[in-house]
Amino acid sequence: MTAALLALATASAAQEITIAALGDSLTQGYGLPQEQGFVPQLQDWLQERGHDVTIINAGVSGDTTAGGLSRVGWTLTPEVDGMIVALGGNDLLRGIDPGNSRENLRGILQAAADGQVEVLLVGLPAPGNYGPEYKAAFDGIYPDLAQTFDTLYAPSFLAGLTDGGEPPSDLGRYLQADGIHPNAEGVVRIVAALGPQVETLIGRIESEPEEGAKPSP
Repeated sequence: MTAALLALATASAAQEITIAALGDSLTQGYGLPQEQGFVPQLQDWLQERGHDVTIINAGVSGDTTAGGLSRVGWTLTPEVDGMIVALGGNDLLRGIDPGNSRENLRGILQAAADGQVEVLLVGLPAPGNYGPEYKAAFDGIYPDLAQTFDTLYAPSFLAGLTDGGEPPSDLGRYLQADGIHPNAEGVVRIVAALGPQVETLIGRIESEPEEGAKPSP
């Protein structure tokens, strides 16, 4: 009986999954009580659906892709099985060269590949105010790198705010007073949209063999 219980406990422990959410203020939960931020709401959403998962909040307000690259090494601690990469919004706000953003994200994904960590890469479409060439260059970063590194890909972190078909004039009810960061209700919608893709990430992690390196691009 003891041996059976020990085997059951071992199997349960093996199913525990840790995912780091590497991002900026959108990930960090800017302007919200801790429990209403993206990471706690996502973890609760996943646990309510039966997943034994811990989400680490690796979001830093104001961070760019360069900042994410500089800290990805210490984000990918041994217990991390997967990573959500949601960076680029502050690159857009600063008008950073899309080529630089691309190389920074490439470095982050390479670090994940080297560590055999599965990734969900989350994009953020560029506005049109920098011109069509800039927008095309920036928007192409995420699908290109997702294909190169065989990661999962979500086109927009904020897709949940528009999936219901609301006109732009109605979106303010899901945003804080700054008009940029989601409020608690907005985060609920973001989590509902991204959650199923995080479940797919969990499925990838669970299907991985215990040993053997993943191919690196």
